Amino acid sequence: MTKFDEATQAIRVDETTYDVCLDPGYVIGGPLNGGYLLAVMLRAVVDASPFEHPVTTSAQYLRAPVPGPARVRIEQLKAGRTAAFTRATLVQDDVAQIESLVTTATLHGADPLYAAGPAHAMPPLDECVKLPDPKPESNMTLNAQMEMRFDAPTIGWLRGEPSGRPESRAYFRMAEPQDPDPYVLALAVDSLPPVVFSAGARGWAPTVDLTWHLRALPAPGWITLLGSGRLVADGWFDEEVEAWDSAGRLVAQCRQLARVGRG
Repeated sequence: MTKFDEATQAIRVDETTYDVCLDPGYVIGGPLNGGYLLAVMLRAVVDASPFEHPVTTSAQYLRAPVPGPARVRIEQLKAGRTAAFTRATLVQDDVAQIESLVTTATLHGADPLYAAGPAHAMPPLDECVKLPDPKPESNMTLNAQMEMRFDAPTIGWLRGEPSGRPESRAYFRMAEPQDPDPYVLALAVDSLPPVVFSAGARGWAPTVDLTWHLRALPAPGWITLLGSGRLVADGWFDEEVEAWDSAGRLVAQCRQLARVGRG
């Protein structure tokens, strides 16, 4: 079991309840990463499902849970021949933190009938750059759990030179050797710096609503993440992320709505 597997494990208590322990290694300046929290919830949902994979997940972030004990409560809404539908709630101190609807199914890796190409062409991995290590007082423990190499123009905000467009692009893999799976993808699609940074905003950008789709089981190796936004207005911004595996296949899609932070 890898550290990530251990950090996301869900222990069955009964048919509707799973115990989890939210790991402090996935913190971003205080709050836990939203993709990590979904991975924890999805472990419980898939364990209780007759199907193997979380193919679509929609979540509303009601509060910001903290590291420590929590529970995932699940309600089976319907199970058919090809898919099952589940409501899952992350609860901490008897208060709902995240509400989600999850559809599970089993993906078989069939060849696509149609497949479009990536929204953006990434430079080679050796031409991409790593973010500076965070200062210890910044409480950015998430960075130690993964490796990312960024398309340089999308991190100009680090030098005070944002591109003026909401965008973020990088190669991603776990820091500990681990082939990507659906739970790693749940983390990956929410691992980029908020695209609004490149538009000129800074500060914590809390996710309010996030929906992501598992489109295929990823091949081993780096995941390519392509993030963009369409509108930053009235204190809100959207973020869309495509995840492509090392075989050049689209393996996940994500869209979220978040608040513009205050730097």
